[in-house]
Amino acid sequence: MDTKAAIREKALALGFDAVGFAPAALSDMARENLAAYLDQGLHGDMGWLAAKADRRGDPRTLWPEARSVIVLGMNYGSPETPNANLGEGGTGIVSVYARGRDYHEIVKSRLKALARWLVENRTCQVKVFVDTAPVMEKPLAERASIGWQGKHTNLVSREFGSWLFLGEVFTDLALEPDAAHDDHCGACRACLDACPTAAFPAPYRLDARRCISYLTIEHKGPIPAKLRPLLGNRIYGCDDCLAACPWNKFARAATEPGLLPRSELTAPRLAELAMLDDAGFRSLFSGSAVKRLGRNRFVRNVLIAIGNSGKPALSAVAERLLDDEAPLVRGAAAWALRRLGATATGVAALERRRGIETDEFVLAELG
Repeated sequence: MDTKAAIREKALALGFDAVGFAPAALSDMARENLAAYLDQGLHGDMGWLAAKADRRGDPRTLWPEARSVIVLGMNYGSPETPNANLGEGGTGIVSVYARGRDYHEIVKSRLKALARWLVENRTCQVKVFVDTAPVMEKPLAERASIGWQGKHTNLVSREFGSWLFLGEVFTDLALEPDAAHDDHCGACRACLDACPTAAFPAPYRLDARRCISYLTIEHKGPIPAKLRPLLGNRIYGCDDCLAACPWNKFARAATEPGLLPRSELTAPRLAELAMLDDAGFRSLFSGSAVKRLGRNRFVRNVLIAIGNSGKPALSAVAERLLDDEAPLVRGAAAWALRRLGATATGVAALERRRGIETDEFVLAELG
């Protein structure tokens, strides 16, 4: 069996669902698109994206000896409808990718197993990467014929729709690249039209500053007030543009048990999530990608969902968090109370009655 066929067979046996081969190089267009994206400030406050832009633009800056990239995909499709509880005021929505175990651990362990096998069976050197390294995974995956970068800027596969985790094995082996994948979006704009916050200024261009996934995960401060009502009950990430893609008719549920959704994260109760302290948050999200967010930002998101719930009964939950230690949480609690019908003077009166001095973070929300 030739080397490529042997690698493909081993990768599939290890649990990967897609395997492709690309040169350890990116096109000029990929680099130009990244530069333009950063120049326009569309990355928001993701400083890490700009800080290592030169390394992202050329895989060999990560490892000069690299000649080929083996791109691996692992299906994380859910057996459930991603947004089944959209608009249900008492529950929150966690993005499908974060409902199971942290994919970094699962994908990286399989990448390392493949890399060990490759070193043992071929005379070569290898390095493995998941998305914590400055690698432009989607252009590499497109070059390796895993799929194409759709109008929502995410990878689309004809076999798995929008639901693939990616990882790479860099090697000094000279492996023949697969044919680059063609774009099959055509005239469709379902993903663009599905975005609740109009985060796509143009096809294939995402303004992260308006993206719900960015706002609920990457953004560290208060979420802009004008965008909060548009978040609905999404408390960690957003799958709307992914779920809208017609190519998902070919998607299927993940077979890796660790990537299947945990029942407690399918439609979690907002009232319970809002009351999590740091220890409770860490316990609930142990082994989950959500844990990296931290309790304060997560509760901020939950309080916005409470404010959007239309359920005045949840006001008591928000009121209890007016004196939270975290300014981010206090401000979100005040906003939630206003959204649920409390007046500015009413919120201030609640604080005085509880012996709390209204601080700048709450006052900012009360206008």
